[in-house]
Amino acid sequence: MDRAKALTGTRETTTLVRQSLETLIRDESGKGLIAPGATMPDADAAPRQRSDAQR
Repeated sequence: MDRAKALTGTRETTTLVRQSLETLIRDESGKGLIAPGATMPDADAAPRQRSDAQR
């Protein structure tokens, strides 16, 4: 905990734990978004349509 406090500049343990959990959740959520592409590496991206304003 002391090393984590020194690295982040956070003094309160409660704040440090909250920040750590938020980071963990964000990272794991990102992995979930990446995973579908990893299971189908040859998949093509969905076609995109330009809006009327861009035409």
